[in-house]
Amino acid sequence: MATMDRMRSWTGPALFSYGFRPFFFFGALYAALAIAIWTLWLDGVGALPEAFPPLAWHAHELLFGYAIAVVAGFLLTAVPNWTGRLPVVGWPLVGLLCLWLAGRLAMAFAVALHPLAVALLTLAFPLALLGLIALEVVAGRNRRNIKIVAVLAVLCLAQVGLHVEVWRTGASTYSARLAIAAYLMLVMIVGGRIIPSFTTNWIKRENPGRTPAPFDGFDKVAMIFAGAALACWTALPAFAAASGVVGVLLGVSAVLHAVRVARWAPDRVWAEMLVAVLHVAYAFIPLGFATAAAGALMRDAAFDIAAIHLWAIGAIGLMTLAVMTRATRGHTGHALVAPPSTSALYALLAFAAIIRFVAVFVSHNAIALTAAGVTWTLAFAGFAMVYGPMCLTRRRSD
Repeated sequence: MATMDRMRSWTGPALFSYGFRPFFFFGALYAALAIAIWTLWLDGVGALPEAFPPLAWHAHELLFGYAIAVVAGFLLTAVPNWTGRLPVVGWPLVGLLCLWLAGRLAMAFAVALHPLAVALLTLAFPLALLGLIALEVVAGRNRRNIKIVAVLAVLCLAQVGLHVEVWRTGASTYSARLAIAAYLMLVMIVGGRIIPSFTTNWIKRENPGRTPAPFDGFDKVAMIFAGAALACWTALPAFAAASGVVGVLLGVSAVLHAVRVARWAPDRVWAEMLVAVLHVAYAFIPLGFATAAAGALMRDAAFDIAAIHLWAIGAIGLMTLAVMTRATRGHTGHALVAPPSTSALYALLAFAAIIRFVAVFVSHNAIALTAAGVTWTLAFAGFAMVYGPMCLTRRRSD
């Protein structure tokens, strides 16, 4: 049975006819909800679940609530193309969504549950996703994407670590850093494929001339340095004496990945934001490396916090939003262009990253923090409003 035939054979709700539909839609809704709750709590007019320390809850629900949902939507859509195997649709997809929802409910009502039960309920979805993607990659003999499976395994390890850290210390220092590092590696791996590919396709069609450099030894060196720098950055709180060495590694990675972006001809695609936003999102990676390098070299925690948010909002958040919009448009029969409403979503999230960066360095930052939270919430709520109908209805040609 061909991929499209299998999708058409599902006669239930369109939401469960392809992996991107439920996880992009509910992931966006949850991204908006989680930050809306967080922003209200920061402003003193809301409450957070009592069982988790505020920062740990914030980290857990963004990294293992929203972000893992979007990753699932992307992988469940992309892996069949990579492996030539059939996509997950229908009741198995319903089951995966139920596991993700169970994790969100467990976190919401964690005060009434045993910590081990909360951990198991929240881990069920990422472990199921890991097992499914690993099975598909191995069965499809798709060795190239074993690294994707490895990143998912690190994310599962990070989530286990977060629950252990919270239980032992009330914080999520190392586990949150490990998860951010894993997501950044995923952005660098996948971004290194799709950005030059989509850019080349658009340039050849709309603006003939210089195209992105092909993947080569430079990219491998950039990835190796990034992996080493992120590993050291993850462990840095325990090895402050090595901050100088870590700072140098982070600084070198900043330069390498800035050059990597430049090699992809970003100046040639500004006429189409659906492509240009991918370059903007990736550019937050070297910006984060440079900021983290400054923090390590000066031993200044403010720069470290700023780097975390450049990466989390700019690189991870904006890249996921960019992929969500493009994949949804492409798989629902819509033109691969960014209408004004979509460009506005990108601008809101980019602004959220910049204003959250600024908030670290201003004395009275309550307004800046609120502005960052509001713009993030509007960006993802906007996605649910604009792209929700595409996720909930059949493809135009079906």
